[in-house]
Amino acid sequence: MNIRNIVLCLCSLLLSLSVSAKTFTVGVALANFDLNFVSILRTQMQVELKANQLDGQFVDAKGDVALQVQQVDDFINQGVDAIILNPVDTQGVLPMINAAKNANIPLIFVNRKPEVKLPGDMAYVGSDSALGGEMQMEALAKKMNYKGNVAILMGALSNEEARERTRAVEAVIAKYKDMKVIEKQTAKWQRNEAVDVVSSWLLNQRPIDAIAANNDEMAIGAIMALSQAKNEKILVAGIDGTPDGQQFVKNGKMTLTIFQDAKGQATGAVQVTKALLDKQKVKEYNWIPYQTITPENYAQFAAK
Repeated sequence: MNIRNIVLCLCSLLLSLSVSAKTFTVGVALANFDLNFVSILRTQMQVELKANQLDGQFVDAKGDVALQVQQVDDFINQGVDAIILNPVDTQGVLPMINAAKNANIPLIFVNRKPEVKLPGDMAYVGSDSALGGEMQMEALAKKMNYKGNVAILMGALSNEEARERTRAVEAVIAKYKDMKVIEKQTAKWQRNEAVDVVSSWLLNQRPIDAIAANNDEMAIGAIMALSQAKNEKILVAGIDGTPDGQQFVKNGKMTLTIFQDAKGQATGAVQVTKALLDKQKVKEYNWIPYQTITPENYAQFAAK
């Protein structure tokens, strides 16, 4: 009888241990693995998921909204415990929000803020897009002595980041009577697209004094086009503070960039996800601050 009781106790203990040791699975749906910033997000999330003993499944939407909606549906059908979403289109997130809500699965947005009200068990981790654009243009305007013509390289117009950063840049320029926007075109966040756009501006002999790019990749593309044209007079500013962007600031090719903390956003997204899985209360919006990188202070950002 004693042996039977011991066996039953051991079985009960093993069962309770297996239940308490359940490993949560998090589906991570990213907009485009090819984007430099998204690549940093992905790498850091992998580290943070492992540190929090969470299993992660990563999928690449390749910039395709319909594919991303399908990927989120697939995660739900597979029974993941939570989903982290870096949306392709910040205006096209309702189908994914509704699907996650109906399945009672926590949904955490990272980096790109959805342009809809978030229901319970959902949160955003990222930076204030408008503030990034404002900081960029104020710093660039100062370098220009508050006069001159500015061209704007915009990201994909389906993204809240691109629209808000651009609006903020235009608002800063409008404050200064001797400054104006003379060109504005999307290069879809891509370096090679920016080379083509800026080459066209130069070919048409547009009187540009500075270029404000919505991200570092487009800023680098602008610098490449300027280098090909042997034009060293036009100032170029980016946003994100990626390793490549920092290198261009270091070598003096990029006037400045605004550091958007990809690692901080990735870490924050996983921490918010873990809190929701543990049934804890979280803030609806979790802001990661920006900082300005210039040739004078770039060294302190290298480790980040």
